[in-house]
Parts: sequence; C-alpha cells; structure tokens
Amino acid sequence: MKTINKIILIATLAILTYSCEDIFEQDISNDTIQIISPSKEAKIESNVVKFKWNTTKAADKYRIQIFESDQILLLDSLTTKTSITLPLKAGNYIWRVRGENYGYQSIYSFPSYFSTTIPNDLTDQQVILLNPQNNKFVNTINVSLNWESMDKATSYSVKVINTLTSQEMHSKDAVTETSVTLNVLNLVDANYQWRVKAKNTNSETKQYSARNFSIDTTIPNQPKNISPVTNSTYTSNSNINFIWNIATDTGNIKSPISYVVEFSNDIDFATVIRTQNSISTTLQQTFSTIGVYYWRVKAIDEAGNIGTNSTGFKLTIN
Repeated sequence: MKTINKIILIATLAILTYSCEDIFEQDISNDTIQIISPSKEAKIESNVVKFKWNTTKAADKYRIQIFESDQILLLDSLTTKTSITLPLKAGNYIWRVRGENYGYQSIYSFPSYFSTTIPNDLTDQQVILLNPQNNKFVNTINVSLNWESMDKATSYSVKVINTLTSQEMHSKDAVTETSVTLNVLNLVDANYQWRVKAKNTNSETKQYSARNFSIDTTIPNQPKNISPVTNSTYTSNSNINFIWNIATDTGNIKSPISYVVEFSNDIDFATVIRTQNSISTTLQQTFSTIGVYYWRVKAIDEAGNIGTNSTGFKLTIN
C-alpha cells in the first residue's frame, strides 16, 4: 500500500511540475537581446538591410523597432525569427530589439546607429513597392501599381503574372515613371503577382520585387434575415440577437465579407437611425426607446463590392 501511495505521489508531483512549466512563462524582464548586425555605426552600401540578433530560449517572439535619425518610428514589428531583411532608402537609422513571451518582455537592446548609401551598382538592391499592398483585393482591372523611386535607377521593368495559370498578363520595359496603371481587358477575377525590377546603364537589380493582389468583381449575395422574425415584439432594454444568412460566394475570388446592419423607424429606410458593422452573421443590440423599428443587412466584400440589402423586417419595442 505504501508503495502504491509513493507511486501516486511521484506521478502527481511530475504532473504538477510539467503543468507549471507549461503554464507559467519564464520571467525575462531583466534579460537583454544582443544585436549582431547592423552593428553600431555600420555603413551599408545598399537599400536592403539584414537585421540579425541573438536568440534567447525563453522568448517566443521578438519585437524589432527601426527609427529614422529624427526619432520617427519607421517600423514596429513582431517576428518569431532572429533576423529580418528590409529595404531602406539612403539615410541614417537607429534600431533595437527585445524578446517577448506570453507573460513578460525583456529589456530592449542598446540602440544601434547605422547608415545606408546607394551605390551605382543596382545588383544587390531592391525596388520598394508601395501599392497595392500585398494580398490586397480590388474590384477593377484598372489597377494602379506604384513603387518608390530608386536612386541610381534610370528605368524599370514591370510584369504582371496570373499566379494560377502562370500566364504573363502585362509586361513593360523602359518605364521611367514610378507607377503603371493596368488597363488590360483580359484581366479576369483571379490572383496576380506584380513584379518590378530597376535598371541603369551598367546594372540591374538581381531580383524582381514582387507582391500579390486579387481582382474580385463579383457582388456579394443578398443576405436573408432570420431572427428576430418580422413582426416580433420585445420589451425595451432587452438584448436582442439579430441573425441572418447568406448564400456561398460563387466568384472565382472570394474576398472576405463583412456586413452593415441598418435600423429605421420606417419601412422604406428613408432615415437610418442606427448603423452597425459586423464581421459575422450575428449582431446583438438593445433598444431603450419604445416604438416600431425595421432592420436590414447588406454584405460588403474586401474588394469593395456592395451587395443588395436584405428585405426589412419589422420589430416592435414595448
């Protein structure tokens, strides 16, 4: 019996020890992350900078901050890696990094100052893309592509690829501006990658800078009100759950959908007295004023397509 009790006690202690280690994060409040590169006063001849720092076992992720010389915050980002590569314009910068876990944050590393200059050789440089943002949804084929002007570059090469078919949909060389507006009639609802390379007389960037965007011109389906059913009655200050559904999007590109719920005192919604947004097909509302209300819903997708309003349902508050 004593042996059994000892076994139970040992097993219990083992479980408790494992649980504590699993639940409680290690306190890293007094730890400091060591910077590797760019080190203090480093001079980098490129517009691409690789930031690297030492790992610490107790940190789940790292927060890197980059400032311009006038202390303006340029980047504040979390990563699980111990390095990050970023394109930067010519200038003077300060950067620092700290470790973080679920419960604690380490001390920031000592700020490191560095500068970047842009050489005539473009080989190891990178075009900095601006718009559209990566993985953006748009609802037109007239997409405007924009990038930053690169020092020492005299022209740019631009390509647009359909990522599903790998078909080159647009290609243009010797672009001297920093933007191109697509007006390609055979662009359909699909995902595309746009690429830009910089060139001058003696060199060009080794790689294209690339981002993706999706064209979605399909209007969302009309939602259908479910609850409260029309002609429902509630007492004032009740929590009312509004529920609706919507048919599955049939478009080739299904951009995320959100909803706009409108409330009015008249069936024609001539005056909308309340508007609420929802990312799901439910919404909870409370009405303190007695009277007759109507509610309806419309869907809007991330590309900017706006669907038809649902049929208004009547609601009486007593």
